[in-house]
Amino acid sequence: MRDPAVTRSVSRKTRRRGFSLIELLIVIAIILVIVTIAVPQYNKQMMSAHETAAIQAIQTIHAVETQYYSQFGRYAVSLAELGPPASGAAGPAAADLISKDLTEGKKSGYVFTVSATPTGYAVSAVPEAFNSSGRRTFYSDQTLVVRNNWSQEPATVSSAELK
Repeated sequence: MRDPAVTRSVSRKTRRRGFSLIELLIVIAIILVIVTIAVPQYNKQMMSAHETAAIQAIQTIHAVETQYYSQFGRYAVSLAELGPPASGAAGPAAADLISKDLTEGKKSGYVFTVSATPTGYAVSAVPEAFNSSGRRTFYSDQTLVVRNNWSQEPATVSSAELK
């Protein structure tokens, strides 16, 4: 016959196989606390990355505008003039200086436009979804000064200079 102490010890070991409901709830609560702290920080970092990419795209547009000017004697007045041709060789209507995605006006959560000004050209970048893909709007022109606005209003020539 078995010793009763050994039987109790064995039955305790067989009963204790998984986690209790309380232990699982505590783990879930800890995970939820971590997620509520991490997600907003992640979103801020993503917006900063989109803003940095938009500034770099504006600088790219400046560089290719200079190249376009040296080739064709004027500034391009649209992104299509800077982009790849639909077919055939590159020319003033499509110089093949920027990528197709930037030519279409959307890149990294921002919408870009290039327009003519009396003295050259202007570049504008606004977030696709304000406070989601970006918190700032950007403006620049042939002076190469990038300006930004911390609201939904598009940045203009009189907006604060980016530092």
